[in-house]
Amino acid sequence: MLLAGRLPSPSTSCYPCPPACSRAGGGPTFPALPGSRTSPGPGRKEGSTCCGDARLTAANLDGVIEGPPTRRRHVSELYQSMSLLKQFGFSRRLLKVASCRITESASLVLLPWASLIQKLSRVPVIFLLDQRKRFSTMPEIETNHRDSELFSPPSDVRGMIELDRTAFKKTVTIPVLKVRKEVVNKLMRSLKRAALQRPGIKRVIEDPEDEEGRLIMLDPYKMFTVDSFEKEELSILKQLNVNPQISKYNLDLTYENFKSEEILRAVLPEGQDVTSGFSRVGHIAHLNLRDHQLPYKHLIGQVMIDKNPGITSAVNKINNIDNTYRNFEMEVLSGEENMMTKVRENNYTYEFDFSKVYWNPRLSTEHSRIAELLKPGDVLFDVFAGVGPFAIPAAKKNCTVFANDLNPESHKWLLHNCKLNKVDQKVKVFNLDGKDFLQGPVREELMQQLGPLSKERKHSVHIVMNLPAKAIEFLSAFKALLDGQPCGSELLPIVHCYSFSKDANPAKDIQQRAGTVLGISLEACSSVHLVRNVAPNKEMLCITFQIPAAILYKNQTVNRDNHEDPPLKRQRTDKDF
Repeated sequence: MLLAGRLPSPSTSCYPCPPACSRAGGGPTFPALPGSRTSPGPGRKEGSTCCGDARLTAANLDGVIEGPPTRRRHVSELYQSMSLLKQFGFSRRLLKVASCRITESASLVLLPWASLIQKLSRVPVIFLLDQRKRFSTMPEIETNHRDSELFSPPSDVRGMIELDRTAFKKTVTIPVLKVRKEVVNKLMRSLKRAALQRPGIKRVIEDPEDEEGRLIMLDPYKMFTVDSFEKEELSILKQLNVNPQISKYNLDLTYENFKSEEILRAVLPEGQDVTSGFSRVGHIAHLNLRDHQLPYKHLIGQVMIDKNPGITSAVNKINNIDNTYRNFEMEVLSGEENMMTKVRENNYTYEFDFSKVYWNPRLSTEHSRIAELLKPGDVLFDVFAGVGPFAIPAAKKNCTVFANDLNPESHKWLLHNCKLNKVDQKVKVFNLDGKDFLQGPVREELMQQLGPLSKERKHSVHIVMNLPAKAIEFLSAFKALLDGQPCGSELLPIVHCYSFSKDANPAKDIQQRAGTVLGISLEACSSVHLVRNVAPNKEMLCITFQIPAAILYKNQTVNRDNHEDPPLKRQRTDKDF
């Protein structure tokens, strides 16, 4: 609503009174809102209504239909204006009144509603604050657009293809407070609200006109005049003998003062998605650019390097992970072409050539989760081990580890990382296809682990299959894998199999697909863990279950609806999704 007149100072926490409140000083009196108090308070004339008393909320506005036709028309117009406000993104709760005192000398004059509606269709909602003609947007809009209004790069950088850092120079006017340098530290503790909060910009600078003086940068959206200070702040200023008069300072902004997201939003075509996030792999920033961002790819890469300390190379994935070795082609956007990198994850160190192996820093939590499930003495088979993020933590817990990967480069770096983390004596490394690994080394070890002496065994056997695109297909290798008499159900191997799902019920989807490959139902004897959201409507999940003896051993009868083995304790089900 647009209201003209004398209002409290900007430091007062209030909104102007709505037209449904009665006015002092004559003129039409509109119907009081339900729940409002119209009795006069101390020093208040009969008939005046204080918004602080009314406590107008969205709920109060419903049902205001009493009074003669003229009053009902005003109420109808109020609803009409509120409907218009919603078109600008304002919610009804913005009409809430905290405290607003109205007197005869400072009354609100309601502008003609027809004129108001006409103006609202063209401009944002604003309030005129007292006779100094300062304007302030609604708090929600002010919060959302603060930095984009003042601290945004110059508009003429739009469409820049090759990065020109000098084009980002800009001068803005900032309110400042002049103080003596010896009181700066004491004063800053009390001016946290009023001081400028902008990363990369010093809040205290030297006064160019006084060697012994300093300038404290103030928030340009809060601080306008002396009246902008709160009482407590004014009290501190008085104690320290500081003049509260606010001055202006021309602040020069350069490329270094803008955030990466601000730079890219200013450069890319208006309204398009901005890339400000990436996966960090040592010194490498790994981006997945969209088609509309490709014309700006080299600029984007350089901005990522400039704005992220330690990043010296930016790359973009140019195809999906669909080849045999689970790596992908990449293009160096900016910086050095060295893809040999070193990363730290969960207190372990890994070295590898990022262009030739698979590594995803977003799986750090999942690597840790699986390691926490293991106990010293357990056996872990890692079918698609990569460079060792599951195998090495398990070996550090004194587990016996069998790790395999088909990619010769992953195999090489897996051996290297086992030595680097001093677990090479605890990990047996293989370079086989996943199915060959399961039907060869895994089968041989399981025959020993689950043999006649298995009753004395107290440790568990875990099989990790982290190849989300295809791992479920490899479950068929477990069918009739072992000979002989089945072991006790409590000794059967526990499988952790990863997969993607785009289904509306991803947990049920992965259970059904895994069950179909094995030829049984897993819905009552498995748990499903949500690993991460890969893309809109695409989840990565892990299904955990014990392989039924009827599946694992030859010459066993399979109950396709449910097997006789006790179900694994369910840690998470489809209800979690």
